[in-house]
Amino acid sequence: MTTATRPRLLAFRLSPLATLATVVVLAAAIPLLYVVWNSLQLSAPQWAGLWTSRLPTLLWNTLSLSVLVAIGSVLLGVSSAWLIARREFAGRRLAVWLMVLPLTIPTYVFAHIYTVLLEEDGWLGRLWIALAGDGRYLPDLFNVWGAGLILTLAGFSYVFLLAHSALGVSTRSLEEAARIQGASRAEVFWRINLPLLRPAIAAALAVVVLHVLSDFGAVSMLQYQTFTLSIYLQMSGRFDYQAAAGLSLVLVLLSLTFLLLERFFRSRQRYYSTRQPRRQPRRRANGLETALIWGWLGVITLLAFGLPLAWMLSWSWVAWEERLIDAEFWGYARNSLLVAALAASVALVAALPVALYHARRRNLLGGVLLQLSSVGFVLPGPVVALGILSFFLAQLPLLYGGMAALVIALVIRFLPLAVQSQDAAMAQLTPSLEQASRSLGAGPLATLWHVTLPMIRGGMATAWVLVFIDALKELPATLILRPTGFDTLPVRIWIEASEEMLELAAPAALMLVIGTLPVLWILLRGERRSG
Repeated sequence: MTTATRPRLLAFRLSPLATLATVVVLAAAIPLLYVVWNSLQLSAPQWAGLWTSRLPTLLWNTLSLSVLVAIGSVLLGVSSAWLIARREFAGRRLAVWLMVLPLTIPTYVFAHIYTVLLEEDGWLGRLWIALAGDGRYLPDLFNVWGAGLILTLAGFSYVFLLAHSALGVSTRSLEEAARIQGASRAEVFWRINLPLLRPAIAAALAVVVLHVLSDFGAVSMLQYQTFTLSIYLQMSGRFDYQAAAGLSLVLVLLSLTFLLLERFFRSRQRYYSTRQPRRQPRRRANGLETALIWGWLGVITLLAFGLPLAWMLSWSWVAWEERLIDAEFWGYARNSLLVAALAASVALVAALPVALYHARRRNLLGGVLLQLSSVGFVLPGPVVALGILSFFLAQLPLLYGGMAALVIALVIRFLPLAVQSQDAAMAQLTPSLEQASRSLGAGPLATLWHVTLPMIRGGMATAWVLVFIDALKELPATLILRPTGFDTLPVRIWIEASEEMLELAAPAALMLVIGTLPVLWILLRGERRSG
């Protein structure tokens, strides 16, 4: 090493921004480190016992559920995206909202509502009996097919969003060339459009499958044994933290394996055109086509949003008439808003040095820190709670059982959302503005406060809202780490649903849906601008 490079490396290592970003990323990795450490404490006979008794069943259940949900999400998401993006029909803009609104309903709310609707005295149960007769059994949701249906209805909107964006702007010249060569519309779809959609579908499936791997609410409501439910039961029922850590490690490895495979195959699929992409014109649908389109989109809307919303409104009205929406209920809503606001604010501040360093220092360390900050994407709520619980018991026992543990867990869980949003905003910020500020005598902090932050306030607002919405709906980490007597809306939904108190669970679920609507406005506003 030459003498010229030593000072440069020393300055790089001692950079305050790099140090701060590294501290944030190491703090975010605490749950993963403790999971790995605790799992290493398992002896060989204990690992053998887990493998012979639990792991094969959990692997089969989790993987089969992931495959089933992926197939269902592609069928619903791509078909609806194609119809809306390529056909002009009455109510098309409304249809976009209807396909995205299911994202406002948490999976555990979906599962609870449909189990109630399919009971003998439920809306769908009575309809089934009227059509099939009393001798026919009602559909059973407590299996892989029921869990797959619920998670598909809750997650197909991710596929729709990315597929709709990809279909909106495409290489029109390829389709025109295929049609000139005599290809039919079906052949153009299978040979041109579908291959061009593969990167978008792969990215959407990554989100869907990671949600399935980390889902706790729906599988617990339906009593379908997956890794997340088993981890929670090991912690809350048996207090066997080492076995829970072993299962968590397997789940993390499974998630990382899927992410690596998805990125590998997507990196080998590069579809581009040398011409500037043009917005694909939509063909106007005739009366029959419009009826068929709305028939399909209407069925999806009815199952994914209409029936759940009607159920929530109906039972919320019952609760209002019986004066059950009292000060205690609003206290649960206040607790949810408080925790979500604290988590979003802390995550926003914590993500800033990571995003700023990556945007301004395009080096190996910046890339590594950006990737490591996304550890929350592969850590389900119970795993994050387990890591924070172990850390606080070992290092900070005085803070155990307080609000700090819950907020830190939520920050780690959703830090990737804050980092990615701010990093995207900073990537569009011209460095010459900051350089001009520094040349006029402003220091780094003054430049950050007066130049950088005002320019990226839109990205910061998006990051805050995204973290706030997900923290508002988080269930397993809140169940495990909440202070004694501190209940939130998701916790009350869980408790009231387990006790079959529908008139109390419905208002809490409706409040979560209302609180999640702002994120849809942000998503659709961004899509309109990109169009």
